[in-house]
Amino acid sequence: MTSARKQPQIHDINLLPYTYLQCPCSDVSLPRFTQHAENTSSDCTSDVEIEQTFDPRAARSNYCLYPIEHLLYCEDCRQIRCPRCSLDEIVTWFCPNCLFEVPSSTVKSEGNRCTRSCFQCPICIAPLSVTSLEPPSENQGVENATSHGPFILNCAYCMWTTKEIGIYFEKQNGIYTQLSKIKNEGLTNSSAKDRYDDIQKRQRSLASATTFLNEDEPNPVKQSDLHETLDAETHFSKLKSFYRSQLAESTPVGPFGLTNDFDYSSPGTLSRIMGLYSGAKFGGDKSRTKANIMREACEVLEGLQIFQHTQSADKDVINNLRSQGWHNTTSYSQRKDPTNSNKRFISELRPIAYLLRTKRSKRCRTCRQILSRPDAKVHNTRFRIRMIASNYIPSISIRPLQSSSSSPLLIPMKPAQFLLTCKNPLFDKIRVTLATPSETSGKQFSKTTILCPQFEVGANLDVWDEALQGESDNKNGVSEKRRTTIEANEGHQQAEAGKVWERGRNWVSVVLEVLPSSNKSNKEVAGRSRDSWIEDDDICDIPVFVRVEWETDPAHDVSINLGSSNKAGGAKEARELAYWCVLGVGRTGRG
Repeated sequence: MTSARKQPQIHDINLLPYTYLQCPCSDVSLPRFTQHAENTSSDCTSDVEIEQTFDPRAARSNYCLYPIEHLLYCEDCRQIRCPRCSLDEIVTWFCPNCLFEVPSSTVKSEGNRCTRSCFQCPICIAPLSVTSLEPPSENQGVENATSHGPFILNCAYCMWTTKEIGIYFEKQNGIYTQLSKIKNEGLTNSSAKDRYDDIQKRQRSLASATTFLNEDEPNPVKQSDLHETLDAETHFSKLKSFYRSQLAESTPVGPFGLTNDFDYSSPGTLSRIMGLYSGAKFGGDKSRTKANIMREACEVLEGLQIFQHTQSADKDVINNLRSQGWHNTTSYSQRKDPTNSNKRFISELRPIAYLLRTKRSKRCRTCRQILSRPDAKVHNTRFRIRMIASNYIPSISIRPLQSSSSSPLLIPMKPAQFLLTCKNPLFDKIRVTLATPSETSGKQFSKTTILCPQFEVGANLDVWDEALQGESDNKNGVSEKRRTTIEANEGHQQAEAGKVWERGRNWVSVVLEVLPSSNKSNKEVAGRSRDSWIEDDDICDIPVFVRVEWETDPAHDVSINLGSSNKAGGAKEARELAYWCVLGVGRTGRG
């Protein structure tokens, strides 16, 4: 089982040391993220919370550890939100090539590809440009010349053109519509509307023909259609029409005309509920019977395609392979695209229309509060709303105390010291309490000690505001910082219990001491094969429980009612925040 830090492009194990935060959505028994002071738990509850030590090597931990940059924060719930506990909503659809915004209705009717003249090369995925085969006349210049057909799609990178597959276009615009009507080698193809009308017409003719046939007689239409070969577009349109009718027949209807497939938060359900009050009838004509079991497609008109393996087809493939060569066969990346699925040779490939991209907003699953919302304009990369967790949660970072270390590995039975820095993004002074287990989990456990587990961090104020607070606090902070800096330059380890190592305007650094113990199963590991050693078992992961306490003005909180803040008379409100984080300090040597 892969660990959370092995996730691609998110947790890179080479970036040691690292800090990950645990999202509370994975374990409901953990303490809530932010609560009022009057709703804080008792001493018994706090003892239970301390006993529930987070294990970063548990199987469940693979899906709840994230960097703070990947987390959002909900102001109403006062909890962090990971990608699993947030909902995505599509704000707009657009083409990445022409940056044209596509309405949602067009996406539902025509698909999720650009319907203009934006195509990719099937060989190298480079953008294709429209080129005229007729050169400009001599009397007109190149800039003033008007292009005349026929036109082709040309790739400027690999020089592939649609001329190689026998596709030409009459107009310079509307390439998508023209290409949907043309097959390779210039053969005509029916459009989506024509295919849908043809399906409806053939179904009506089949229904009328079956009334004149006996049950024992075979259906001639079905027998003739079994040998019909369908292209990808026709096959998909028939299956879509068939399953849409099956869903309409088999979906049960509730007492209010609501289907079971829609919940009460969907727009269709809300419109039906409003129809009850307005007097409109929704679903009154549908029978409220038991749901029927959906069946599979049984005819070619319904999308049935029977695979018929013949020797003549194999001979054709072998002959094409001999004539064109192995270098003209398609690769796996070319065949996995839906446009060119199951295409064996390059001569069968078609231009690929650009897939539409989306701009998405995120909502909290619990309270439906908007957590992130980008600007609807395609050219604008700004966000209208973006509640990043790093703006609400104190961040924890760790680095070695002595940067010039000879060995990057942690030596067993030799203490190593790290600087644990807590940075406050809030505008109020906070009090931080850190707690770690005495021993870490894993085959190579380590003993951890935080020399100063409780400390205060200043508010995230402006530099000029800090200068106006008073000279006494500034003198103490400067003298402490100057003392620790001189001692560090002299090479003397002066870390003391109960004292911070370094302090800034809105950050504090304390010393974390790690003592890697000798492997508990050193003899067993030596006797076993190297295959039994699990990857990343030698990484020292330290779970740290962070508790933050501060006092804030309720009038500045948007989530609190204004009437309650006026009654409070300007009194400050005590708040508390708690979360687990995992510190990866490095790899432990086997000794």
